Amino acid sequence: MNRRSAQSDMGLIVKTTARATIPLIGIFGAYIVSHGHLTPGGGFQGGATIAGAGILFLIAFGLGEMKRRYNHHLYSALEGLGGLVFLGAAMLGLGVAFFYNTLWHSGPVFNGEPGTLLSAGYLPVMNLAVGLKVFAGLLSAMVAIAAFRRWNE
Repeated sequence: MNRRSAQSDMGLIVKTTARATIPLIGIFGAYIVSHGHLTPGGGFQGGATIAGAGILFLIAFGLGEMKRRYNHHLYSALEGLGGLVFLGAAMLGLGVAFFYNTLWHSGPVFNGEPGTLLSAGYLPVMNLAVGLKVFAGLLSAMVAIAAFRRWNE
C-alpha cells in the first residue's frame, strides 16, 4: 500500500463513526449559534463547531470525496451572505447608533420574556450571520490547505 492511498483510506470504523457523528456535530453547532445570546457561545463558536463537522468529513473520507461534494462558489457566496447580513443588521439602527438594536423596540415578538429565544432583538440574526461566515470561511480554508498539501506531494 503506497503512502497516498494510506492517507485517504481511513477504514470502515472511522467512516461509519463519522457518518454517525457529523450530523450530531452540526446540530450541536446550530444550537450554539441559535442560543448564543442566552448561553456561552454564539456565532463564532457555533460556526467553528459546524465547520468541525465538515473537517471531520474531510479527514474521514479524504480529499477526493470532499472535492466531489464541495462547491467553492456556494461556500464563497455563503460567506459573503453572512458578512452582508451582519453589516446590514448593524446598519439598521444607523439613524440612532451603529449596532442599535431596532428589533428590541418592535413589539411583542422580539420584546419577549427575558431569557427566551426571541428576547434579544436581532442579536440572534447577527449570531446566525457570523456563524454562517465562520463556517464557510473555516471549511473553505481547510479544503484549500488540504488541496495545497496534496498538490505539493
